[in-house]
Amino acid sequence: MMRSAEDLLQELISLDESHRIEAKRCTQVDRSVMETVCAFSNEPGLGGGYLLLGVVRDEQDFFKNAYTVSGISNPDKIQSDLVSQCASVFNRPIRPRVSVEELNGKTVVVVYVPEAAATDKPVYLTNFGLPRGAFRRIGPTDQEGSEDDLIALYSGHQMDTYDGAVLSDADLDDIDPQALEDYRAQRKQINPDAEELSWSNGDLLRSLGCAKKEGEVLKPTVAGILLFGTSMALRRCFPMMRIDYIRVPGRKWVENPEHRFDTLEIRAPMFTAIRRATNTVRDELLQSFSLPEGALAREDESTLPQRVIREAIVNAVMHRSYRIHGAIQIIRYANRLEIRNPGHSIKAEEQLGEPGSETRNPRIAAVLHEVNIAETKGSGIRAMREMMLANDLLPPTFESSRRPDQFVATFLFHHFLGPDDLAWLRRLTAETISDEEARALVFVRELGAIDNAAYRAINGTDTLNASGHLRRLRDLDLLQMKGSGSRTYYTPGPEFVVSPPSEEGNTHHPVGNGHQLVADSHHPQPDSHHPQPDSHHPWGTMPSELDVRRPAAGAKPRREVMRALILDLCAWHPLSARELASILRRREHKPLVRDYLSPMVAEGILAYTIPEMENHPDQRYTTVNQE
Repeated sequence: MMRSAEDLLQELISLDESHRIEAKRCTQVDRSVMETVCAFSNEPGLGGGYLLLGVVRDEQDFFKNAYTVSGISNPDKIQSDLVSQCASVFNRPIRPRVSVEELNGKTVVVVYVPEAAATDKPVYLTNFGLPRGAFRRIGPTDQEGSEDDLIALYSGHQMDTYDGAVLSDADLDDIDPQALEDYRAQRKQINPDAEELSWSNGDLLRSLGCAKKEGEVLKPTVAGILLFGTSMALRRCFPMMRIDYIRVPGRKWVENPEHRFDTLEIRAPMFTAIRRATNTVRDELLQSFSLPEGALAREDESTLPQRVIREAIVNAVMHRSYRIHGAIQIIRYANRLEIRNPGHSIKAEEQLGEPGSETRNPRIAAVLHEVNIAETKGSGIRAMREMMLANDLLPPTFESSRRPDQFVATFLFHHFLGPDDLAWLRRLTAETISDEEARALVFVRELGAIDNAAYRAINGTDTLNASGHLRRLRDLDLLQMKGSGSRTYYTPGPEFVVSPPSEEGNTHHPVGNGHQLVADSHHPQPDSHHPQPDSHHPWGTMPSELDVRRPAAGAKPRREVMRALILDLCAWHPLSARELASILRRREHKPLVRDYLSPMVAEGILAYTIPEMENHPDQRYTTVNQE
């Protein structure tokens, strides 16, 4: 039985976002509608979804999640066009259920799109082809398909994963015998009687999926080189697939090209790379020490639990996409550790930490599991959350995004609800603040903003509960809401006051009484360096050597020319996608993001000015400072 329009509208009002409902004004059946239909059809386990046509979010209402019933003036034509396009624009027909209803005195159209059978997936727009045309429903958004998505959608077709692919220009000479001995030694510690320990190197590689026969020749796979390859083979076959440890002074990405940061590059077989990265982070983090009663030597403690560091690095190495040429970045700020790896999470964000593992690299995961480096039951993220809480630290947050295609884990060094925090919270309001809300306020104090996903991550709660608590904090003027729909986020409100903390180097500033969060905030305020999206930018200050390189309107420069110009523009000034499109005389900014900006961020040559919230409306791109 189909849900009614009133029922769907009430759910939209209750939640900031909904993964099974999409409201659209819909004056005509356009590409946006078809993308949503495609996404509802494809998303595994979703069970389909609803389109509510003739309803639109009220962009003028900044204080509640309001929707306006705009109505459909030509419901018969909308129905006819929708059904016709569903039967013709995809690789196989889709049969939606459609009904016309009255809502607040206006006509609306309710469309239910069923999930396609597993044998019929992927459903895709034939004009786009694969993988881009196979849209998926990720949270409340429709996302273009990727190569990794095809593996999930073709799950019944036994597609091989990328880590099992044979490297045509590699041979067994590219395997490091010492790396194989490292595996044998670790495996022997766990199971001295394991039968594979007696096999030859060739047979061992084949059993692990790290080598395959092509005719009579045994050749390494992607997993084989990544796990056991020589330094020369790793540099030749995967030149950008390394781990970069980056130490950034302060709390934000360094935008001043004169203020460089320290970088350590790690390129080695996987076991060695994991050990080096873990030890580097552990040694770099501030150490506290204690001298227990009766002990003869002090005991050092890392700012973060060592197992959390190890689990986070293993998670990045095991789950990253090796199709994407980019480094894993471990970024140490003054107040947090961020680990960024190429490739979004195959597992839905709301399911992270739940039992069950989904990996794009099953052969690599199996090898790491056999030597107890990694779990294969999906318990790593849950363990990290529990260990952070056990050490009185805020739980980590995890952000998975497809544009750019990356996964970000953030670990705050801040110990939660110490005496200073309790005193600070009492200063904020006389109202009773729950532990969940207190975590959110501390999070905003440390990172400058919070959204529904971050609230859910640090409190282990659901969307509806998170929305209610965030709105309560907004009503208390402790937070202020910005954006709308899935782009809603919260920043410090008029009553939010940040107290100077006791620890050195952790400077905060008052934001109440008309003052704005300054220097340490990750969210640029309106000034000459960070113009607002609708403000006039002083293009006249652009250096003449950049101005003369701007392409003429309608021109299509070579890709390498455009990339070089974008890089130089962002080195001159942090710029938004719209500003870059204007400078480059482009009519639309979205193709620029898709074809240039997102790939350049994924490659590590551009960075966000607000890395904690990639969809921030004030987001800009800047260069990554490298020696």
